Amino acid sequence: MKSYFFKIFFLILIFFVLSNLFSQQKISGKIISENDMVITQVLVVNISNDKKTYSDAAGNFEIEACLNDEIRFSKAGYERAAKRIFDYNSSLNVVLIRIPEEIKEVEILNLTGDLNKDSKRLAKEDKVAKLQENIGLPKPPEKPREVPAELKKVLIAAAFGSVNVQAVYDLISGKARKQKRWYKYEDVQDKISWIRKRIDDEYFVDSEIPAERISEFLEFSFIIKPDVESAVKNKNLSRAMLGIETVIPIYVERLKNSTTNQLKSSTK
Repeated sequence: MKSYFFKIFFLILIFFVLSNLFSQQKISGKIISENDMVITQVLVVNISNDKKTYSDAAGNFEIEACLNDEIRFSKAGYERAAKRIFDYNSSLNVVLIRIPEEIKEVEILNLTGDLNKDSKRLAKEDKVAKLQENIGLPKPPEKPREVPAELKKVLIAAAFGSVNVQAVYDLISGKARKQKRWYKYEDVQDKISWIRKRIDDEYFVDSEIPAERISEFLEFSFIIKPDVESAVKNKNLSRAMLGIETVIPIYVERLKNSTTNQLKSSTK
């Protein structure tokens, strides 16, 4: 009987040892460029368990992995890299190589030395180049919108004896004000949509921002850090993410304080 229990105990012990040996652990590391510059917002994916995360503002990352798992690293503008886990104790230092970008040929102009003539010539040639580039490809406005009436323009027109009755009506009725407010709302929603199409919700959820509040947080970041909205307008995701990283702790702290105050109010 004792021998039987000893065998059972021994099997259980082996099971726990093997479980701990092959269980997933956190693997951390840092991602830099070939010039030793940190690279932020690199997508880090464990191919074996489909776990993914992003490198932070300092280029650091942490992800769950088992021995022999393959971790891949990718970011727009850089060559993809991959690492296999052979040791839990060593940090993964990853170097991403930037993909060379083709630069348009620069034309060297023969200048006369006369600033007035040269400036006119350059302006003319710039217009010709732009026209040639756009021939057959007219660029329509991103959003066809009715231009809201402006009080200043209406007053200037009236001073010259021209009165736009519709513009006057729009100002008096409040239509122009509502249009501006709606256009501003649409623009903010477009910027929020642009970010959310490029960043997984998991990134925000991992930062303690509930999925249903992601859009609210992004709008909050535009207010607290105007550089974020400016970066989105210029289609610069990396710069936008740097700003978002600084706003996340502020928003999370306010969210926690709000939840605490609501709990206190409900218990009174």
